[in-house]
This record gives sequence, structure tokens and C-alpha cells, in this order.
Amino acid sequence: MQESSPITAVRGIGEKTAVHFNKAGICTVSDLISYYPRTYDVCEDPVAAGGLTVFDDGRLVAVEGKIERALSVRYLRSFKITTGRILTGGVYLDVTWYNMPFIRNQVQPGSVYVFRGRLKAKGNKVFLQQPKVYDVYDYEQMKKTFQPVYPLVRGLTENALKKALKEVFFGSDHLDLSEDYIPEDMRVRYDLVSRKTAVRGIHFPEGEEQLVRARRRLVFEEFFFFILMLKRMRDSRLRSEDGYPLAPVSQTKQLLESLPYELTGAQMRVWKEVSGGMASRTVMARLIQGDVGSGKTIVAFLALVQCAANGKQGALMVPTEVLARQHYEACQNLLGRAGLPYEAVLLTGSLKASQKREAYEKLESGEASIVIGTHALITEKVVYRDLALVITDEQHRFGVNQRETLEQKGKMPHTIVMSATPIPRTLAVILYGDLDVSVIDEMPANRLPIKNAVVGASWRPKAYQFIARQVHEGHQAYVICPMVEESDEIDAENVIDYTDSLREKLQSMIPGIQVAYLHGRMKSTEKQAIMERFSANEIQVLVSTTVVEVGVNVPNATVMMVENAERFGLAQLHQLRGRVGRGDAQSYCIFVYGIENDTVKKRLDILSSSNDGFEIARKDLELRGPGELFGVRQSGELNFQLADIYADAPVLQAAEAAAEKILLEDPGLTSQQGRQIAHHMKLLEASTGNHDVL
Repeated sequence: MQESSPITAVRGIGEKTAVHFNKAGICTVSDLISYYPRTYDVCEDPVAAGGLTVFDDGRLVAVEGKIERALSVRYLRSFKITTGRILTGGVYLDVTWYNMPFIRNQVQPGSVYVFRGRLKAKGNKVFLQQPKVYDVYDYEQMKKTFQPVYPLVRGLTENALKKALKEVFFGSDHLDLSEDYIPEDMRVRYDLVSRKTAVRGIHFPEGEEQLVRARRRLVFEEFFFFILMLKRMRDSRLRSEDGYPLAPVSQTKQLLESLPYELTGAQMRVWKEVSGGMASRTVMARLIQGDVGSGKTIVAFLALVQCAANGKQGALMVPTEVLARQHYEACQNLLGRAGLPYEAVLLTGSLKASQKREAYEKLESGEASIVIGTHALITEKVVYRDLALVITDEQHRFGVNQRETLEQKGKMPHTIVMSATPIPRTLAVILYGDLDVSVIDEMPANRLPIKNAVVGASWRPKAYQFIARQVHEGHQAYVICPMVEESDEIDAENVIDYTDSLREKLQSMIPGIQVAYLHGRMKSTEKQAIMERFSANEIQVLVSTTVVEVGVNVPNATVMMVENAERFGLAQLHQLRGRVGRGDAQSYCIFVYGIENDTVKKRLDILSSSNDGFEIARKDLELRGPGELFGVRQSGELNFQLADIYADAPVLQAAEAAAEKILLEDPGLTSQQGRQIAHHMKLLEASTGNHDVL
């Protein structure tokens, strides 16, 4: 078996089963072994049922006991509900399973088992919901071990994943992972385990120490190759510094004077840095970093106008079609209001062939000075007449190679990348090592601070009433769910079922209210249509996954409600919160946690106490500490699979030093080790395509 082998090469995975793996992005053996756990479950000692109360609602517990009578199965519409009573320590505890009638045959009356699941409160009683059932001896063996928990899609189960991984690592035709593209002397210098040990250890850890060492090696690897790519881009730019000098022009002043607001001091400072950098013959490469809602986009538009006024072309690449269209329309409005003659075109994947052809012609002829679009801007068919400025918005959503591909469409164009990710400057210098850093550290004066609430699931009815009142006053709301569809493995709200339930509840309060859903698996045309209807207030409440996280601007939306908020990183929650508070009205964010414990609440309370992304990131790291991550990515920024730029800052700095040393000793990567590293970099570039780090 090879890493390049299709997933069907794994014993037990046929064409039908492969479809479910493919939905999760697992098409090859390499995809499978790099499909890392999202967290780890540690089985605890069974607790006494007599000590459990309604205050334990949502708590994950294990209870050892027996069911004296056979389980019963009843039907409620399309649901099959299996119920029983566990006798443990002289106390009975009710237990319920949904759509699992087969459990009746697995649990024998009179036998002792360990039942592990979440407690749910009902009135003044608690019951155990959807528990897994273990043999007492088996559970004893599992205690204090780390059980991987994987991100799942419909049809793909934990058991199927674990079975496939066991076959890959321990089967008769197992994968040979003895070849390592991190040189041995580097592994010794930075105390890194081998790749074979790391990949096995992340999926099948034998203890905490092995898991920590496995994760550290894989995190180092992610950072190392990312930084190598950045340094290669930087060196390429430095070898040819002869760029286009784009002189400051009066048209940008004309645009500023036409705005219905004044730029903040921070915006003006950053704009002067950008304008001056573009005027230099040395190619500018700059990161504009600013918190959610700080006003980075207007600086980008000013740069595009300066470029156009110098007779050159500028491109703005954004991660979603919804955002591309929104920026395009905003740019058109700004140009019209300022009376500027430059033509802007939109270019996205979902445009009709005739529309794309027209855009291609205008770009190649130079008729269009500005283009705004998605990664469609970097396809082979797009030819620019004179591309002198490249801007990527929400940089962490693009791979380094995508940015490089767009830059190569021109002859050493000036580059601006924009990010709302709150990265401390010391880390930003490494992560954006080829760029100068400008920070917009001031919010527009007319923005009212968002009011935040962190509440348990029992508060949900009040949240619905609050949303209804806001809609009655003419406003709109977002509701964010962590999943697209229901999963048997994960206890969390999902967009599709949640929308039906929410619609029914809100329509009982406001007849005719429009509630719709949005998620990443929908076709681009469907997503665009939903967002256009939401922007026009034809939809009052939008239930969505994090697809709305990036840049969508609906000033009339005043409420952001996030279900199962504990499942998101704080930086990601802060990004989501940035979708409201963009108009003149007071806005609100409600974080609903599905797991009731002090750690979850304390972590989410960080969001209540601050609207400052940098402060949130700092407090998040203080609270959880670098040793608490194991396999979990919590921070939500950049597209690393395992790495967390805050908690893993020491590893990031070590990887940067290693990359610097490699390039100092072997700049062309022509030695045997260098060629091995270069080969792996090419494989990463080819495999990550349009959406990952490299």
C-alpha cells in the first residue's frame, strides 16, 4: 500500500463505502492518515448515580450498573425511542436512546455494563441520553487512555475511520512510513520523533506523553514547510526589486471626499504607508492587519484607485463568491459616487460562460482597470494586460501558492494581504515573513460596542423571543450551528433540522417571518441567492454554518446567536460576531453553550468581557495553556490542520529557525536532503489545491 493509493486500496473499503470517505475529503491513503482527530476523549471513573442532579445537565458521565428488565422501544412519528432504567448503588437512573432500536438486543437484562453519555435534565430529574455501552472489563482498559474523536460527515462513522486506520497501520498490507522528509539531524536538534511514530501516535496514542510528542512533530512539520514557502517567495521578490512605481494621485483624495464618513486616524496612517509603498520602485509587499470591522476594505479600494489612475490594473481576491459580489458592488458604488471613470469587473466561478468571456476580454485589453473575484482570478484563462497590484482579502483563507500564482500574473506587482486574525506582531513577522506589517488598531467612531451574553441551552426560548422582537423592529438575525446535518456521533445542533424547528417557533410569534439556511455544501448560485435575499431583508433570520464568517456585510443584522459555542475557537467566534454591529443600531451576540461546565463558561466569558481580538487571543492562551491542546485546533485562524499559532508559538519559532538554517546552508535545496524537502513541498502544493496553507 502506498500513500498515493486510492482509499479503496484499504481492505474493507469498497466503492460504496468510499463515497462516504470522499465526502470528508478522504480520497487517498495519504488523505486518511492526515485526517487528524479534532480532539481526544479520556474515559473517567464511573460516578454514583445518587449524586447526580439537574445542575449536572450536559455533563458527560459514566455510570456502572445493570438493567433489570429488557429495554422498551416505542415510536414517535419517525423516531424510534428506546428506554430503560439502570440500577446502580441502589438508585435507578433512566436512560434513553434515539433511533437505536438495536441496542435492545445488545443490553441483556441482569448483566452489568458501563453506560457513558450526557446527562439531560427534565423537571427535577436527570436521565442519561444516547449513552455508549461498554463491557466492564473493556471500559477498565479504556480508562485514562486517549480515544481519538474525528470530524464526521453523514455516512462516515468513528468506527469506520478507526477500522480503516488500523488496517493502514497494522494490517497485512500496511503502509511503510519509514521514509522521513525531515532530516535526522534536524529531528535530533529539535527533539522531534520520526514521521512514522508521529502519524501512528496521533491516531493511536498509548499515553499523554506519546500524544504530545506526536503532535509536536506534526505541528513543527506544518510550520516548517509553510515558512519555507514564504521564504522562497520573499527571496524570489528580492532577486527582482524593479517594480511599478504607482505615484500618489488626486483621485484618491476625490474618493475620500466623497465618502459619507471620515477615515479613522489608524486608517489614514495605514493608507499613507500603503500609498507610499506603491509609489516606490521597490516592490511593496505589505500585510494590513485589523480587527473585525476596523475598515480594511476601504484602504484596499483606495489602493486600487491609485493603481488605476496610474494606468495599471489591480486585482482583489476574496475567499467566497458572496463576498466577491459584495465588494464588487461596493466598489462600483464608490467609483460612481466619486465620479471616477475606471471600470471594475467581477470574476467568480459561478458566472455564465459569456460573462466570464467578457471579463477575460476586458482584462486582456486593459479596458478594465479593477477586477474583484475569487480564486477564479488565477485560472489559466485569465490574462492581464498590466497587473501592477494584487490584494488578497482574508489572507488566512488562501494558500501561499494561490497568492504567488496571482502575483505571477503580473510582472512583480505590489502586494497587499489583509487579515482580521489577531496575531501578535512577533508571530506575524514569522507567519507573514515576506511582508511589511501595518496595523489598523482603531475602530470607526460610529460603531456601537456589541452587547454580549453567554448562556446555557435553557435560555434558548428567551433568545428566540429576543430575536422575534428585533425582527418586529425591522432588524435581522444570524443563527450559527456547528454542523450541516444531523450526526449520530456528535451531540450538536445542525443547520438543516434547526432551521425547520426555529421557523416553526418564530412563525408562532411573527406569522410570515422568513427563516432560511445557508451552508458550504450548497451550490454557489444557491448561496448567492440566499445572501442576496438576506441582504434585501426578504429573509429575516439566517441559520448558517461558519460560511458567513468571512466578510459578509448586512448592516441591518443586529443579532448573532451561536449554538454549541464551545465547539468553536474564540478567534472564530470573534470573527462571527463581526457580522453584526455594522450599522447604526445596537447589536447583540448570544453565545449558547451545549455543555454545562465551569471551564466552558469561563472560556466563553472572555468574549463577554472584550470586543478586542488581540485581547481575546491573549486571554484564551492564558486560560487553556500550551499543554492543553493535544490534537485540538481551537483558535480558528489560518488553515493549519493541527497547529495553533498561539499555543504553539515556541514550535513556530523553532520551525522558523530550522527553515532559515536549511536555506542558509542549501539555498537552492540541491543537496540530497534539500531535494527530499523540495520534493515534499511540491507534493504539498499539488495536494492542497485551492484551500489549504501551502
